Amino acid sequence: MKIGIVCYPTFGGSGVLATELGLGLAKKGHEVHFITYRTPFRLTSFQENVFYHEVSDLNYPLFEYVPYETALASKLVDVVMHEGLDLLHVHYAVPHASVAYMAKKILLRKKGKYIPIVTTLHGTDITLVGRDPAMAPVVSFSIDKSDGVTAVSHALKKETQETFELQNDIHVIHNFIDLNRFSRQNKEHFKQAIAPNGERIFIHVSNFRKVKRVGDVIRMFALVEKEISSTLLMIGDGPDRYQMEALCREMGLCDKIRFLGKQEAVEELLAISDIFVMPSGNESFGLAALEAMACQVPVISSNVGGIPEVNIHGVTGYISEVGDIESMAKNALSILKSEEELTKFREAALKQAKRFSINNILPQYEDYYKKIIETKVYV
Repeated sequence: MKIGIVCYPTFGGSGVLATELGLGLAKKGHEVHFITYRTPFRLTSFQENVFYHEVSDLNYPLFEYVPYETALASKLVDVVMHEGLDLLHVHYAVPHASVAYMAKKILLRKKGKYIPIVTTLHGTDITLVGRDPAMAPVVSFSIDKSDGVTAVSHALKKETQETFELQNDIHVIHNFIDLNRFSRQNKEHFKQAIAPNGERIFIHVSNFRKVKRVGDVIRMFALVEKEISSTLLMIGDGPDRYQMEALCREMGLCDKIRFLGKQEAVEELLAISDIFVMPSGNESFGLAALEAMACQVPVISSNVGGIPEVNIHGVTGYISEVGDIESMAKNALSILKSEEELTKFREAALKQAKRFSINNILPQYEDYYKKIIETKVYV
């Protein structure tokens, strides 16, 4: 198949999923065309069957804001026609699904070419943008006008159906993990540099937005650190980072917490960690937690969204109510009370992560693509 993938080329979970999906499809012999305004950050080297098409800026004095949607629609028409694509897979309902629908109608009217569209919902397009009355009609329309719709968790599917009155069905295909990349490697020399006195290593990875509740990570860690000598690694960047650094100074924890910014090789940091912390106020799936589990790191998390579909309470880690840092600290200490207990959780985390291996999930996308291509419904 020749597949066009439209995504945000950023560090967020949707960009990661879209890029890894495309690379996996290419390895299986499909021709994959990424169409976006910048090279996806995980598209780092040449790979056979992978192509990148950049959406150019439209710089006209008339426009106060660059009309990216118009430029993207034109680029989609161009790539579909000249590369002979069989299907467009767009990530996020707005603006990508609505733009893809525009391109689809242009192609059908001007060229007589029908291009099916699969839209994957990742969460923010439903839980944040979709709830805005100004955007809700477009989100609902985009979902219903897609030939196929997938969601990354059952929780997100349920929330979407409760938020919108939809005619279209939603097919759940979970996020996945590349176990060749994310695995627990021997990094003892690295661990010695981070924790020279045998401290337990906690880790948090996010884009430091309000919904991630990064302050809860620090406050929970402070409770644990009173009982066990520990170090906290804060990976990522975003609007709340400055406030979090200030909070560390207020709590006198600067010598215990390291802000490392965005990291390309996050798996190397996960490989030396003992506990992954995800206290989010909302998560459609929890891909960062899954990456940690693949590296045999137990997860302390909130119980929202799709997280319970990934992190099994009392088995791969523990889940608590949002904001309950006392419970989270208690659970973390329970895992760390002995090496035997930690090893038990590590083994269970890896076993659970294997369920979400790309080798198990990728065929689900292939089968769904084939179904959509074979069932052309002119919507």
